[in-house]
Amino acid sequence: MTKLTLASYPHLLGFEQLERVLERSAKTGNEGYPPFNIEQTSEFSYRITLAVAGFAEQDLSITVEDRQLVIRGRQKDDGEGRVFLHRGIAGRQFQRSFVLADGVEVGEAIMENGLLHVDLTRAEPEKVVQTISIRKG
Repeated sequence: MTKLTLASYPHLLGFEQLERVLERSAKTGNEGYPPFNIEQTSEFSYRITLAVAGFAEQDLSITVEDRQLVIRGRQKDDGEGRVFLHRGIAGRQFQRSFVLADGVEVGEAIMENGLLHVDLTRAEPEKVVQTISIRKG
């Protein structure tokens, strides 16, 4: 069985990076925790919202690594000496990754009512028209 790649299509020149991004995003293996929303807030801006109830700001880290937004959470175990009859509130560590397109920049992060909001902006693409001159060979 042969693997179809973007290089197999002669009209898609220079899209090898897109193929690598698709493979990387498929390998992230994100599970369902914590749940998140992605919303478009304007034509060129987005907001990722993660439900991080129980996490304080110092328990969370947000980094951009190789065009990938990585949000990590790790709570300090303060249950020492406490006896839980039922523990249904998830307090486990997590890592969520989002692949960013070229031109997408991470703005501010806001913690509000157990929700972490991360704002993203995408630069408006320039419309470029280029004329190529033909010379005699």
